[in-house]
Amino acid sequence: MRDDAIPTISFPGGAEVPAIGQGTWNMGERSSEAKREIESLRTGLDLGMTLIDTAEMYAEGGAEKIVGQAIRGRRDEVFLVSKVYPWNASRKGTIEACGRSLSRLGTDRIDLYLLHWRGDHPLAETVEAFEALKVSGKIGAWGVSNFDTNDMEELLTVPAGGNVATNQVLYNLSRRGVEYDLLPWCQKRQIPLMAYSPIEQGRILHHPELIRIAKAYQATPAQVALAFLLERDGVIVVPKTSSTARAAENRDAVSLDITDGDWAVLDAAFPPPVRKRPLEMV
Repeated sequence: MRDDAIPTISFPGGAEVPAIGQGTWNMGERSSEAKREIESLRTGLDLGMTLIDTAEMYAEGGAEKIVGQAIRGRRDEVFLVSKVYPWNASRKGTIEACGRSLSRLGTDRIDLYLLHWRGDHPLAETVEAFEALKVSGKIGAWGVSNFDTNDMEELLTVPAGGNVATNQVLYNLSRRGVEYDLLPWCQKRQIPLMAYSPIEQGRILHHPELIRIAKAYQATPAQVALAFLLERDGVIVVPKTSSTARAAENRDAVSLDITDGDWAVLDAAFPPPVRKRPLEMV
């Protein structure tokens, strides 16, 4: 495998990123794991998965520190994504939180800065802060996370809200509710959707149909689960691993060519939505 180039996705501002990147949720929580985590991220960079997604929430900044060590000396290779807590997302608080994240990451800019989920601060205030951070050069673009379709529609009514670059949500074979309306809404407006927890923290990997199909392609269930998301237009996948071997496995998912018949089998095993569902989060 690894014969196929990683497909790319373009953000509204023109930045082009690999359709599969690297997540960091649960990194930075144990010092004993730091070396493995850093090595895994660096391996992913070597393999072309140059988008790294993190957040001030992850290990209360610990994951950002891990990312900072992993990208040291390689900053210009990386498209860096981080997120602000909703309770920090006032105009002043967003700017201050971004400064702390920059310090932990050891860089002068974040390529894409997200509101982690909706909180009590008005969207207009958060967007105003994001736009100020863009003007100052501290972020390249901004987006949101865990926004449902109605939230996105409201966002577009806010001054400069139309500058939103992405929406990062829970999306995998077993969590397909976004396909009913949110994903088409984003696709119509060419706003990429970022899929977190693409293998459901491993819980879907024991499904018998997923295992059977993976074996037929000499692949792993995780690779098939990632390939499912990579098949979707405008979707960026951010699997997390602390294993260099698993990082290589994730990258190889782009080479899988699943038949329509096998996708139909997976649709039967993991049915797409037939009605609107509330947006799921973990």
